[in-house]
Amino acid sequence: MSDVTRILNAIERGDAKATDELLPLVYEELRLLAAQKLSQEPPGQTLQATALVHEAYLKLVGSEPQSWESRGHFFSAAAEAMRRILIDNARRKKSHRHGGGQQRQDMDALEVPLSERSEDLLALDEALTRLAQEEPQVAEIVKLRYFGGLTLEQAAEVKGISRRTAGRYRDYARLWLYREVTRDEGRHR
Repeated sequence: MSDVTRILNAIERGDAKATDELLPLVYEELRLLAAQKLSQEPPGQTLQATALVHEAYLKLVGSEPQSWESRGHFFSAAAEAMRRILIDNARRKKSHRHGGGQQRQDMDALEVPLSERSEDLLALDEALTRLAQEEPQVAEIVKLRYFGGLTLEQAAEVKGISRRTAGRYRDYARLWLYREVTRDEGRHR
């Protein structure tokens, strides 16, 4: 059992000191993931990697007790937390008060042919939510790769699947999301 898994189990049992032990073990890895993701964002991004890590970490080990099965489960949850934060940030930027969508978001990392607008990030999030209902494992690979910043190999390791399977999931997700997002664009015209 890795140190991270041991500490996650202690947190689950209510050991308050374990939370303090966890951050130094995972901080650098989470910060690298956040920096990687934010480096793909357009210039003028107000959210910094450190802030993204801290906000995600607080969501993960906040006041509600969590049940962590493994290190991989924790990092999957971290990717999901970062996703939620970035989506909320995009929604905030899209709001009329904050410029009504004038800020652009970089979508190239997902390889779905979308423009870089916040509206497109929200459309992607809606499509990804639908994909998660139909194919949760496939959607999880997308979340880990795009929102968590992991490579395909890292995402496969976190999910405990082969790189080849993760690649098939990625390819399926790319086509599925393309179909859904382009269908959504047609509805909104």
